Amino acid sequence: MNVNRAVLTLDEFTLQQLRQFPTATGELSRLLRDLALAAKRVNVEVNKAGLVDILGDDGSVNVQGEEVKKLDVFANNQFVGVLKHGISCAGIGSEELDDFVVFDDEISNNSKYVVHFDPLDGSGNIDVNVSIGTIFGVYRRVSEIGKPCTKEDFLQPGKNQVAAGYVIYGSSTMFVYATRRGVNGFTLDPSIGEFTLSFPNIICPPTGKFYSVNHGNFFQYNEGVRKYIDGCQRKTEATGGPYTQRYIGSMVADVHRNLMKGGIFMYPGTTDKPTGKLRLLYEANPFAFILEVAGGVATDGTQRILDIEPTSLHQRTPLFIGSKMMMEELESITSVNK
Repeated sequence: MNVNRAVLTLDEFTLQQLRQFPTATGELSRLLRDLALAAKRVNVEVNKAGLVDILGDDGSVNVQGEEVKKLDVFANNQFVGVLKHGISCAGIGSEELDDFVVFDDEISNNSKYVVHFDPLDGSGNIDVNVSIGTIFGVYRRVSEIGKPCTKEDFLQPGKNQVAAGYVIYGSSTMFVYATRRGVNGFTLDPSIGEFTLSFPNIICPPTGKFYSVNHGNFFQYNEGVRKYIDGCQRKTEATGGPYTQRYIGSMVADVHRNLMKGGIFMYPGTTDKPTGKLRLLYEANPFAFILEVAGGVATDGTQRILDIEPTSLHQRTPLFIGSKMMMEELESITSVNK
């Protein structure tokens, strides 16, 4: 069998990047490899979900008030377990847990990073075989190294992230992560069990033809959002429409498509939920970081997502994210909070 050595695995790529910084400790690289390991474990179960007793609800409700799927529990346990037993993470915050978790042992206390993650985004689609994913954001601790991490380490604005990424479990499984140096995508090669570099230096196109929004809530959106959606559906002076609507109901899948092909994803607040539904720390912030590094824009309708000062682990936010020119179109029509 011929092996294409021009294709780098995730491990090889991170080590290659590490060589460019002689003073780097390699801790972030190890953390990314740990996240990839957990993702591979989750991928195995996702791909055989229809064959084992892992589909459906587990009978509990998480802190968000949402029914917990069996795969949610499995995925959460995998990410918590891998990060806890690694040497590069001091603690975690998860959608599936009521509060952040401190890994209070000697090795973890000397780790520089904490991680927020949504272990299985879009899990409501598990039973109908639609693409789902994992989202994560990595922060450098602000508390004293050598001691247990604290609440302040987790309640940092998104602009403090040192890395963020997502995994999409679809027709192929991809691991996409961003640092301030760029965004790179890796596709899982099942023949060797490794993520391999398939989309280097991803740049979000400045405009696109896709808009993603839940039309079922149209009349609960404010006037500004409704005006923009109307402009997406037909040619107006302010927009380049008509655009094509694509809304999967799995944020990872929708934002991934728009990152690669150009587009805008909107999850506005509604009259019933004015603060929105998406969680700031482990959904909005990671994707905002990724899109900004790739050349896109992310706001809550009035301010940059990455500038929001969080006050709680499960804080919610409206989210508008996508190609730079389409986001400018949105902002030019009206303030979306009016």
